[in-house]
Amino acid sequence: MAEIDVEAVERIDEGDVPTGIEAPEYVLYGGKGGVGKTTCAAATGLASARDGTRTLVVSTDPAHSLSDTFECEIPAEATRIREEIPLYAAEIDPDAALEDQAGMLGGDSPLGGMLGDDEDGPMASLLGGAMPGADEAAAMQKLIEFLDDDRFDRVVVDTAPTGHTLRLLELPEIMDTMVGRIVSLRQRFQGMMDGMKGMFGGSGDPEEGIDDLDAMKAQIERLRTTLRDPSKTDFRVVMIPEEMSVFESKRLLTQLDEFDIPVGTVVVNRVMENLADVTDAVDSSQFVTPNLDSCEFCQKRWDVQQGALQEAQDVFRGHDIKRVPLFADEVRGEEMLRVVAACLE
Repeated sequence: MAEIDVEAVERIDEGDVPTGIEAPEYVLYGGKGGVGKTTCAAATGLASARDGTRTLVVSTDPAHSLSDTFECEIPAEATRIREEIPLYAAEIDPDAALEDQAGMLGGDSPLGGMLGDDEDGPMASLLGGAMPGADEAAAMQKLIEFLDDDRFDRVVVDTAPTGHTLRLLELPEIMDTMVGRIVSLRQRFQGMMDGMKGMFGGSGDPEEGIDDLDAMKAQIERLRTTLRDPSKTDFRVVMIPEEMSVFESKRLLTQLDEFDIPVGTVVVNRVMENLADVTDAVDSSQFVTPNLDSCEFCQKRWDVQQGALQEAQDVFRGHDIKRVPLFADEVRGEEMLRVVAACLE
């Protein structure tokens, strides 16, 4: 596989690359780990901000790589990372978010232990085990805060790998179950619940803890309603032309359908083809392409990709398909992100 002409890339004329994107308020990139969700999110966010749209790019993936992609340090709180354009970014740290919300999700509250990791504690015993997804719940709470932030006209989300994302969507049902258990316990064992703060060292009112949990459940439900509205949200599934990625994408689409979350776009990343076949917004002569005539390795990889793409016809059906070519180097920094953004137009 030939290498990218780095010097040529650095000479890309910004005027040749489209400014802005066609997208609703919220754009979420989901899919298997390692398929390029972060790259797509960063490229979309950059293009969005270039036309003056106040844009936040936020990562909910515990294995953050936004900092590497933008080549700058991305904090946990939404922070402007470019002076010349209104581009903001944040990498949510689930553990830190959980600690920040200890009063609601654990810590010293009467609900302590329920959302934590202590499966042997007294509250866990009473409630049938510690609540799963406490860190994801905390990350979701932070994401909700960002979505409600008036500073931003558009929010682009680099989601965690498929399993984590789906667990977030299941949280309203989990919250319903846990709140129901707590209320039932209060009714049956009022005296025990009144003295619970003493038993567990808590200082809050049990009623307040239930109200907090109810409020959080309502917020998550409101977020899920937003995700179900195609006029507000475009959930984009990212895949690569390999069999396992196709399988994972099918699974994600099926489960998103079960949650009534429409998928507007499927992005096929790292396709072995000429950039000119994908977009005419960038001078493709600056980039070398796989030699399918004389390179045996390229030919074999091409055959693998074609087989996977044929297998992916069910994934593609009914969706807007975007293709991003395979580049020899990592896509990092604004110059290459602008190229990717042109492919996603």
